[in-house]
Amino acid sequence: MNDLEKQTVLDIRPADQGDLPALMELYQHLVEGDEKPQLEVAHDLFERFQAYSGSMIAIGLVEHVLAASCTLVVIPNLTRGGRPYGLIENVVTHRDFRNRGYGKQILHYAVEAAWDAGCYKVMLMTGSKRRETLDFYLAAGFEQSKTGFQIRRVAARQET
Repeated sequence: MNDLEKQTVLDIRPADQGDLPALMELYQHLVEGDEKPQLEVAHDLFERFQAYSGSMIAIGLVEHVLAASCTLVVIPNLTRGGRPYGLIENVVTHRDFRNRGYGKQILHYAVEAAWDAGCYKVMLMTGSKRRETLDFYLAAGFEQSKTGFQIRRVAARQET
């Protein structure tokens, strides 16, 4: 059995305020060079996020080191008998911990949390067109079933 076949089970739990510094560093493995909010702003945002019932930032630790994370948002819904749906975002595994099954473990944890919150479905979107990324989500049990669209606010150009 090679090292990639040996999977360590993650210690997975919802993040708390004390995890924010490590989480902000982990997000650099999601979008390298992404602008980080100031820590006090992150604490405020985290508190606001906690107000969404059933929602969480799931973190996975290997020997007390933050290795993987994803965000689950549980969205209230007026269809499907009033059952909410889940949206998973910010799926990331630290570069040093990739290809060990941690991403699938953290996704399965988030999906189970969504079922526990009464969600009738769980969705995620990726902007990646890389085959290995798409195959990863398929192997984790997701299926390509919808077409996603987005619009982003363009930052105002500064006149020089």
